[in-house]
Parts: sequence; C-alpha cells; structure tokens
Amino acid sequence: MPPVLAERLSPARSTAVAARVGIALGVGIAILFVTGLISHFIQHPPDWFWWPAHPVWLYRVTQGTHVTVGVMMIPLLLVKLWSVYPRFFLKPSVRRALPELLERASVAVLIGAVLFQIVTGLFNTAQFYPWKFFFTTTHHAMAYVAFGAVVVHLAVKLPVVRQALSRPVSEEPELEGQARAGVSRRALLVAAGLGTVVAGLAVAGQSVPFLRWVSLLAPRSGEGPQGVPINRTAAAAAVTETARSPQYALAVKVGGRERGFSRADLEALPQYESILPIACVEGWSATGHWSGVRLRDLLAQVGEYGGGDVRFVSLETTGIYGSSVLPHDFVVDASTLIALRLNGEELALDHGYPCRLIAPNRPGVLQTKWLKSIEEL
Repeated sequence: MPPVLAERLSPARSTAVAARVGIALGVGIAILFVTGLISHFIQHPPDWFWWPAHPVWLYRVTQGTHVTVGVMMIPLLLVKLWSVYPRFFLKPSVRRALPELLERASVAVLIGAVLFQIVTGLFNTAQFYPWKFFFTTTHHAMAYVAFGAVVVHLAVKLPVVRQALSRPVSEEPELEGQARAGVSRRALLVAAGLGTVVAGLAVAGQSVPFLRWVSLLAPRSGEGPQGVPINRTAAAAAVTETARSPQYALAVKVGGRERGFSRADLEALPQYESILPIACVEGWSATGHWSGVRLRDLLAQVGEYGGGDVRFVSLETTGIYGSSVLPHDFVVDASTLIALRLNGEELALDHGYPCRLIAPNRPGVLQTKWLKSIEEL
C-alpha cells in the first residue's frame, strides 16, 4: 500500500473490523431475505406456498422483524463501508489485475443492491414513493440480487474472514506504514453495536407496544381512529359516499346462490368477538377488539360453502388493493369476521365502515375494507 494512503488510514479500517461487521450484516440480510419472502408469498402465493391462520401474531412478528432489522442494518452498513472504502481506490496489482477488478465489480453490485433495498424499504415505511416503479415487485426482485451478492462475496472472502475471526481484534497486525492514531478497532465495533441497537429501538415500538415510548422515529405510533392506525382513508379511497349510502348492500355469492345484506341485516345475525392484530407491510401493528359476523356463518346464510378460496371486493375502485383472496383455512377459522365494530364502537369510516374483513395472521393490505362483495371461487 502506498505510504501516503497508509498514513491516512485509521487502524480501525482493518480486516478485523470489516469481517466482524460483515458477519453481522450477512446475518441481518439473511433475516431480511427470509421475512421479506414470507410477506411477498402471502400476498402473491405460489401454488406450493402455505401460510397458517395460527398463531394469529406470526405475521406481526415476521414483518415487524423485517422492518426493524432493516433499519438496524443502516449503522452496520455505514461502518462496513467506512472500514473498507479506501481499498476500492488502490491500483490493482499487475499479476492479479483481472481477479481484483472482478471482485470490486461484485462488491459494487452488493453495495448497490443493499443500499437500494434499505433506502426504498425505509421510504416505504413512510409511504413516500419518489419513483415511478412499483415498490413491491422491484423490492422483491432486488432481494434476490442482494442476497445472491452476499453469498458470492462470502464465498470469495471466506478464507480472509476465517483468518480475521481466528484472532482477537487487538492482535491483528497493522498495515505497513499505517499510523496508530485514531479510534481503536474495539471502540469502533462497540459503537457499531450500540448504534445498531439504538436504530432498532428507534422504530421497534411500532411493532412492540411497550417500546413505543422510546421509538422516536417510528412512522406509526399506535394511535389512530378507535385506537388503531390507518394507512388509507375513506377519502383517499373515494368511498365516502358509497359507504354511507342508504342503498348499501353486501353481495354474498356461495354455491351458485347470491344474497344481499344491508348493514342492519348483518347486525341482526349472531355477533362474535375476536382479538386480532392488524399488521402492515410497513412494519407497524396494533391489536384490536373486533366484533361482527363470523365469515363461515355468513356464507352459510347463502348456501353451502364448498371449501374453496373466497374473494373479497371493496367499494374502492382507485387502489391496487381493492380485492383480496382468502384461503380455506382462514375462511373456516372461528376468528375470521366480517367486522362491524372495533374496540366497542361502530366501525369508523376510515377503518372500513360499513363492514370489513378481519382475519388472523394476515397483512393489513389483505384485510379488505369497505366490502362490496364476497364470492366463493
């Protein structure tokens, strides 16, 4: 290494730091990859995918973990880049010019993909979309690029990582000519760990209620109409008039038969309660005390349910989540309701009045509001 560059390097810019922070990043990215695929497959299920109705809090945990870990990756990524970036500008050796250039190109792909995932994911939690591509599809595709780049990078660097981890941080030899001034490696690793914990706590409260008092950066505080946050209002969905129309009737189609139910008809049926969380892809979740008609009882009022999936269609016509499909296991579950009330009050308009679907262990975007029709497929 040229003496001038070496003199500028802090001893904390070392293989010891890069390897340890890199391992933490790799574990975090693996968690993000798995939890992200779970959310994607629930929303766009392939034929082989199965997701249980119970425990009712499972999606709340997986997606809350996904967003919280994603934010925790930010300080780790910054420390990792700081520790290695001077090496990107070293002139490749003549003997290993091509391998070194290829390695740097693969690292550039890795950095770009991970930065893209973190930045777009962070913007999604705030529902801020300064781009023209569809976030869900692009984020899902880039997840494979980022995870694949991590696997390739680990395979290339595994001998170096094993060597770095085999000795204490303080015993790694200094680079030739490297100054000893500056922050120590141990201090940097401690700071990286503390920064990661603080970043996680700053947003974890939107998923973990008792942490809300410390989660100053959480996009959702847990507050909202009837004690539950909302993502999309009735005004934004352009359903204010149709949802309040005296002529409103929920069309239910089962076994070739169809029947309409007014709000009063639904209230006249046996009412049940379910304590279920509503959890959104942005990471926030909140528990609600819902009451209304069991879906399986409502279907039985019309015809014999044949055991297939059931489609729910909203009065909303402007959004991309105006309908959802509920698998059989959720349809027959006793906690799945056509909800009419939330936390002891008539369902607020922004929460889906006159009625909405609420089912266990599902993303909020699939808990269709302002129901227009229910149809067995």
